[in-house]
Amino acid sequence: MTESAQRARARQRGTSKIGVVVSDGLDKTVTVKVVTPTQHRLYQRTVRRTSKFMAHDPQNRCKSGDTVEIVECRPLSKRKRWRVARIVRPAAGGRQEATVDNGVSS
Repeated sequence: MTESAQRARARQRGTSKIGVVVSDGLDKTVTVKVVTPTQHRLYQRTVRRTSKFMAHDPQNRCKSGDTVEIVECRPLSKRKRWRVARIVRPAAGGRQEATVDNGVSS
């Protein structure tokens, strides 16, 4: 293994999670929703738990609806302790601009 590959692996020692970007309004920051299935203590049913994480996106590549993988990192700000490792799947429907309908029919 090369030295750069070893350094990259050492940098990603923390846990990783896969979630969906729900907000990309901040600069270099996205909010990622992670759904974790857990079992209910009493009823033994599968329950979906949702957590939201602030993640660092330095190139502002992520858009709302993208499925991304986030990894733990050092604290970058008050609430940001994760960074985007990769975009697993872009948002469905593409990223084209919405057309504006002014209500005038021809």
